[in-house]
Amino acid sequence: MSEILVTGATGNVGRQVALRLLAAGNGVRALVRDPGSAVVPTGATAVGGDLSAPDTLEEALTGAEAVFLIWPFLTAERAPAVLEKIAGHVRRVVYVSSSGVREDAERQTDPINQLHADIERLTEKSGPEWTVLRADTLASNALGWAEQIRTTHVVRGPDIAATAVVHEGDVAAVAARALTEDGHAGARHILTGPRVLSRTEQVETIGEAIGSPARFEKVPVEAARQQMLADGRPPALVEALLGSAATRPASQLITSTVEEITGAPARTFRAWAEEHADDFR
Repeated sequence: MSEILVTGATGNVGRQVALRLLAAGNGVRALVRDPGSAVVPTGATAVGGDLSAPDTLEEALTGAEAVFLIWPFLTAERAPAVLEKIAGHVRRVVYVSSSGVREDAERQTDPINQLHADIERLTEKSGPEWTVLRADTLASNALGWAEQIRTTHVVRGPDIAATAVVHEGDVAAVAARALTEDGHAGARHILTGPRVLSRTEQVETIGEAIGSPARFEKVPVEAARQQMLADGRPPALVEALLGSAATRPASQLITSTVEEITGAPARTFRAWAEEHADDFR
């Protein structure tokens, strides 16, 4: 039985990864800051550690064979030290990146994709066998609209180029394969959903799923900035998100990678919305 360390195991993607690994009979260690209070998937072992403090990772990594890595910061400053620690213990790393990363670009179009490109390069040079999952917009990002839909049925915010929104469960399914199977070393898997959707279409689909119409209303960037700051989001995150919204180019990219690796077609955003309807009611 493999022992796999999962970062972000209490989040939308990491939790799904942990559940799939556990279902397949693997041992899962969920990296959390406070093992005593963290709620991790049943069967996983909560282990203490903090990616912002690489020296705290030793115990969590000892005996692990692979790491599922989600980078939770807006800078790559600590990544070299973290990856050095990881390289001293495991033979395989799977990193979740963005489908917006362009290998032929000296600099990426927005700060979030630039961060992912930087972490990709560091991961590739770190030593262990690596796989990069370049995921399109995650469907679970729409959960950030839940309060607005519940209270006003209107989502107000900056618009962003349409993309093939991917179900986080499909990203997790590919990650579980890459963590436990051979044949993924050095691969950059681009993961998308089956259809390109605008924010307007996503919000309308959620409205259909809950049986109550909802709509998207684009607001000026400065108004969005003030609202996001008022909501308590860190200023650096606000600027990164707005920079992404303003500069990310439109994409018609749709891949069949999810089906090729898992044997099941990528799920639609409508299916995701129906699964999560209660979160928006």
